[in-house]
Amino acid sequence: MSDQIKALLFNTTLKRRPEESHTQLLLNAVGIILAGHGVAVERVHLLSHEVPPGVYPDMTEHGWPRDDWPGLWRKVQAADIVVIGTPLWLGEESSVCRVLIERLYAMSGELNARGQSSFYGKVAGSVITGNEDGIKHTAMTLGFALNHLGFTIPPQADCGWIGEAGPGPSYGDEQEDGGRVGYDNAFTARNTTIMAHNLLHVARLLAGGIPNEGNDRRALDAGTSLDHANPEYRA
Repeated sequence: MSDQIKALLFNTTLKRRPEESHTQLLLNAVGIILAGHGVAVERVHLLSHEVPPGVYPDMTEHGWPRDDWPGLWRKVQAADIVVIGTPLWLGEESSVCRVLIERLYAMSGELNARGQSSFYGKVAGSVITGNEDGIKHTAMTLGFALNHLGFTIPPQADCGWIGEAGPGPSYGDEQEDGGRVGYDNAFTARNTTIMAHNLLHVARLLAGGIPNEGNDRRALDAGTSLDHANPEYRA
């Protein structure tokens, strides 16, 4: 079995074609850094797949004619690093991004061999673009959701770019001088670099997994590891 670190980059743009997505451009920057350090990078444009909303592992069992999520879930299982890219709309992540979070949540009952959440040992971060405020708010929302599921969130595991409020050029749009909007933004470049490296550093640290003392859900459900949760417990 290869011990190469694997990264899965989700683009939850509302655009039907990923080549038209500004979010994809900033996700690509993260992917380039990771790949430069030997990480195997795979990109998923969620709208290229049929992934209905819901909180069940397979929505065809709940009335939907098709659900590509089970195949995408296998990619998540194989990944060490998961990055979610989303545009901002009305200061929030996209509706497509919320569907992805819901479908990840649908797998919260899956456990690894140690009895932990199947997300244990994986790291996650977010990439956010748009023309309005909301980068930090959305990074906070996604960071909490992913951490609650069991992902480890490294320090400064988010990056983003926003233009002036209101209509205007988006990240990567060509300028009159031939340059690209946002590419020379030192804040975005710095945070993208920090994020990619910290994702990699922590993924390497977690290569052996997380000890399962106190977080083995099978043992907890059986009532054999609840000493510290007992109000009569005294240190």
